[in-house]
Amino acid sequence: MKYFTLLSFLFFSVFLNAQKTDYNTKKGYVAEGYDVVSYFNNTKPLEGKKKFTANYDGAKFKFSSQENLNLFNENPTKYVPQYGGYCAYAVAEKKKKMYIDAEVYEIRDGKLYLFYSSWIGSKLGDWQEGDVKKRQEKGDKNWEILKHKKSE
Repeated sequence: MKYFTLLSFLFFSVFLNAQKTDYNTKKGYVAEGYDVVSYFNNTKPLEGKKKFTANYDGAKFKFSSQENLNLFNENPTKYVPQYGGYCAYAVAEKKKKMYIDAEVYEIRDGKLYLFYSSWIGSKLGDWQEGDVKKRQEKGDKNWEILKHKKSE
């Protein structure tokens, strides 16, 4: 019985570690180092500072102030971007992870969504066309499959 308990513990420990969410940390931090709290309380997101950092769920976050760092630490799930900080449109419509432009975002239903943008255009506009609620549901479903896969 002791061996079964030990083996079960080891199996679940390995399983849980293997199931870690893959966050978009292309520049070393989620949201390219922008302060995820600032998206909710400013007209424009603010870049974070190295002296105000936090680790959450195996990913690093930067903040523009101690106050925002404290707010994040009180309720990180409120501020963590949807889909690990990858482009929401790409997750929903292409079922793939795509990097983002941290200044292109939307707060919808109290959640932060980030989007890819280039000189050609932004995926935020595509996201907002048509039935966004349906697109969110599709993104949520796709994210369940994508969230544990490392980005390429």
